[in-house]
Amino acid sequence: MLTDLPNLLTLSRIVVVPIVVGLVVIHTPQTDCAACVLFVLAGITDYLDGKLARAWNQNSDLGRMLDPIADKLLVGASLMVLAGLGRLPYGCLYPAIIILSREILVSGLREYLAATRVGLPVTRLAKWKTGFQMTAIGFLLAGDSTAGLLHIGWLPVDVMGAVMMWIAAVLTLITGWDYLSTGLRHVNRGTTGATKLSS
Repeated sequence: MLTDLPNLLTLSRIVVVPIVVGLVVIHTPQTDCAACVLFVLAGITDYLDGKLARAWNQNSDLGRMLDPIADKLLVGASLMVLAGLGRLPYGCLYPAIIILSREILVSGLREYLAATRVGLPVTRLAKWKTGFQMTAIGFLLAGDSTAGLLHIGWLPVDVMGAVMMWIAAVLTLITGWDYLSTGLRHVNRGTTGATKLSS
């Protein structure tokens, strides 16, 4: 099961996390570009592992456990190293905090609801949020230094990344509230049911 291609793709996202962090810390135009490329490739594996698992009927409990862990490690580590090095321009530290807080919130809700055999389906808006978020992080990892390396210095890479990060933060708040409302409804139902049984 661990050697199934979908699970290997998921594991590759975990393996690439320290490499991306190391490249960002070195912070040369070449390493910034490499960090961006690795991050983009990791994002592609996120799309492929689920698609292949469904197409080849290789869905597994291991894959369902590893997939969100790999995603959160990749996003969380990238945002933290950018924040630590002061590379979140135009107040992007605040969207980063919102995004990470939402990830923790949703993880907690999913863990609680899993015990009650209730799932939180991914909404279309949440997919848009993920798209803006991943693209924003990719741009911020690349930075203006990569634009200079590729001789497109006229392209405001940092600004574009910052704008998309703020859009992702707004979508994060909306989808986070949706997930929280859905989770609380199930919590209230469980509490009501327990009260009726005990009365």
